Amino acid sequence: MSYNERTLKCHKKLESLNLLDWMPDRLYLREYFFCRMGKKLDLKHPKTFNEKLQWLKIYDRKPVYTVMVDKYEAKRYVAEKIGDEYIIPVVGGPWNSVDEIDFNSLPNRFVLKCTHDSGGLVVCKDKNGLNVDNAKAVLSHSMENNYYLHGREWPYKNVPRKIFAEQYMEDQNGQMIDYKFYCFNGEPAFLYVSKGMEDHHTAQVSFVTLDWKMADFGRSDYAPLDVLPPKPHKFDEMIDIAKTLSKDIPFLRVDLYEIDDKIYFGELTFSPCGGFMPFEPRKADEEVGRLLELPCSI
Repeated sequence: MSYNERTLKCHKKLESLNLLDWMPDRLYLREYFFCRMGKKLDLKHPKTFNEKLQWLKIYDRKPVYTVMVDKYEAKRYVAEKIGDEYIIPVVGGPWNSVDEIDFNSLPNRFVLKCTHDSGGLVVCKDKNGLNVDNAKAVLSHSMENNYYLHGREWPYKNVPRKIFAEQYMEDQNGQMIDYKFYCFNGEPAFLYVSKGMEDHHTAQVSFVTLDWKMADFGRSDYAPLDVLPPKPHKFDEMIDIAKTLSKDIPFLRVDLYEIDDKIYFGELTFSPCGGFMPFEPRKADEEVGRLLELPCSI
């Protein structure tokens, strides 16, 4: 086990015991960045994409960001920007706890999500086969999770913790392909395309250029796509939506889907991977960082 692996393991142990909660964000991020990235965090002269995201976490804190990352309230926010037709319908909730969920009232297929975190969801493709106790356990764990504390992503700090049910979505091939646009001051520069994200162990992710070619960099934590799927029919409209939603924001990832030739909004993210993106090759971190111009003042 390398030195960084040991320090990261130690960090996670201390975090699991809530022994790092007291740390101010700036100090915490310096320590955690070193554990995760194997280098000191330079906040005075940040160069890499990940360093600049840490800078934005600390210095770019607008109240509207909390609404934008709230998975329930973001639907209203985005609908006001681009229209209701892009919003995946809510079919239940919001609820304050798992005990409030009325499973009998839900359709046969649905997705249960928590408003305040990442990954805390239950995908139900057939209610007759749903293990309700297991679903409640997953959601209860998510509801107890203070997502802000793990990576000090400020927008999540004050998101009300609730659960809601969303309509289950898939295309005619039974797939749900993610198109995640990386936008810099309102201009999409590239995106990544992902498949099978309901299971992170088998999911595939590849960065893609706007002219629909595989980028020359990737992520070391996911297998790349075997084959780049066809470009979405409404790709140009997707780009326009990403521009609208990311306008006047230093960096924003805009997640969209195309299902049977119709675009749907997914979510908004200010710090992909919490600002600890494992680029492959590592030099891509600095190359992407050149696209992110930090504001002179906040």
